[in-house]
Amino acid sequence: MRVAVYPGSFDPITRGHTSILKSGLVAFDRIVMAVLHNPRKNPLFTVEERKELIRESVVEMGEDPSRVEVDAFEGLLVDYCRHKNARVVLRGLRAVADFEYELQMANMNRHLNENIETVFIMADDAYFYVSSNLIKEAARLGGDVDALVPGPVAKQLREKLGTK
Repeated sequence: MRVAVYPGSFDPITRGHTSILKSGLVAFDRIVMAVLHNPRKNPLFTVEERKELIRESVVEMGEDPSRVEVDAFEGLLVDYCRHKNARVVLRGLRAVADFEYELQMANMNRHLNENIETVFIMADDAYFYVSSNLIKEAARLGGDVDALVPGPVAKQLREKLGTK
């Protein structure tokens, strides 16, 4: 069974993330969506809320939920991969700036564990500019981001931010 770990903060999950997940499911039998718990960041959604939004988004996408495990982790990604018996890290790319950062991370992960490979998937060009931070900023200012996030996320953003 080909398993990949798709790590991220997913605060919140966007259609860019789901586009990468959908493409990843073509190449892998199962993907572990690993929500990063980073106490130094100030996320809008709790880890549990993010996990639930991912689960709901997978269902909305029409994907088989048994092929997508949703979990959380903190610490080194390579340690988490070892724990999950996964040898592949799945990462999305949007722009050149993403590539430079992701290349650094992939090389560091390879240094820490030579058995871990990183696979990059390009985001769908319709969501090339979308990031969780940009979504939150636009939503806070009253912008309509419904087309850029899964339905469950749009609803939760409105509730959390008290908009529309």
